[in-house]
Amino acid sequence: MAAAPQSHDSAGVGAGKLDVEAIRADFPILERKIGDRPLAYLDSAATSQKPVQVTEAMRRFTEHSNANISRSVHTLGSEATAAYEGARAAVAAFIGAPSADEVVFTKNSTEAINLMAYAFQNSTIERGSDPRFVLRPGDEIVVTEMEHHANLVPWQQLCERTGATLRWIGITDAGRLDLEQVEEVINERTKAVSFVHVSNLLGTVNPTERIVARAREVGAIVGIDASQSVPHLPVDVAELGVDFAAFTGHKMLGPTGIGMLWAKAELLDAMPPFLSGGSMIATVTMERTTFAKAPAKFEAGTPPVVEAVGLAAAVDYLRALGMDNIRAHEKELAGYMLEGLESVAGLTVIGPRVPIGRGATVSFTFEDVHPHDVGQVLDSEGIAVRVGHHCAKPTCVRFGVAATTRASAYVYTTTDEIDRLVSSLEKVRKVFA
Repeated sequence: MAAAPQSHDSAGVGAGKLDVEAIRADFPILERKIGDRPLAYLDSAATSQKPVQVTEAMRRFTEHSNANISRSVHTLGSEATAAYEGARAAVAAFIGAPSADEVVFTKNSTEAINLMAYAFQNSTIERGSDPRFVLRPGDEIVVTEMEHHANLVPWQQLCERTGATLRWIGITDAGRLDLEQVEEVINERTKAVSFVHVSNLLGTVNPTERIVARAREVGAIVGIDASQSVPHLPVDVAELGVDFAAFTGHKMLGPTGIGMLWAKAELLDAMPPFLSGGSMIATVTMERTTFAKAPAKFEAGTPPVVEAVGLAAAVDYLRALGMDNIRAHEKELAGYMLEGLESVAGLTVIGPRVPIGRGATVSFTFEDVHPHDVGQVLDSEGIAVRVGHHCAKPTCVRFGVAATTRASAYVYTTTDEIDRLVSSLEKVRKVFA
């Protein structure tokens, strides 16, 4: 079998403060220069960088064990199957899932959420479906006003196709969910609630207890978009009490092309498949097909085996650092960044202005300078940030802006890089004065 990926050992669980310099040594891209300036990568909310442990695990697998999974009895096929299913087990343990069979691999969070939405749509048109997934005019789906489009558009489309109604929980001026709306918006007509755990634009960490409890009261299926939470803070799906969660590999030090849907086993059993074809069947005749049990039922075709190997290495890396340590590190960075940005005249932070109940992702506007211009000037200084609406246009509309500049930190981010961001914003002022 292929060699197991090596875990990072410089700052393990319980080690307390992260050794950021030791961590940075695992990320060769951070040694790159943009022009003559050292790279300061502050765009991890979009895509995180990968440590050598991840790329080496993928390379070793490709060079020594590359094969398709599940069907072959030869050595390489057995090694590939073991690596793929081992990655599933690693992810399940990482998020506190009761069973590895509750983890379905997808290509990203967007596909994972679409899988859930299509379970409702397909159940609505198929006879004998589980009534929890059947939608009729008058039924309602609930999201929030701070959703990434990945957790908004699929539910919009579902409502348009079934006659159901989409409703949402609003945002306060402070960038928090308006929890006073929960009891009214989530009601006896609600069939599903899907809400973002951590906002990709505002950085807000949303409280789950009240929303989950209300969904339970009315018998609705409830889940979270955990794309921005699983990489950054301890997440235990059993403790959260949700029915499903979606997240993705490329935001948690892993490769692109692989995401995950976790859902309770009894729900996966009740859900019809999203994609159909090879590897997701029990039997096939020319007349009809019966389907395999989950998770195979939802993984038609050849899966992202190499990407799963890389994801397992990323999970090992994060576990070795300790998610509590990562959360503490990012809380410090959030406070440091907010303090620095608030010192810049003409800059307005969009979202919570205190490092409590928020992550180290900070969006802002800067006088009347367009975010694209801000981003270009920062790039000339070697600083990579995100500009635009961040696939969260309704959130931008709520705050009366067309777009923002967003800086997002991760395990490898230093306070020196944030200092460079703040000082470079003064250059933006001079350029556009």
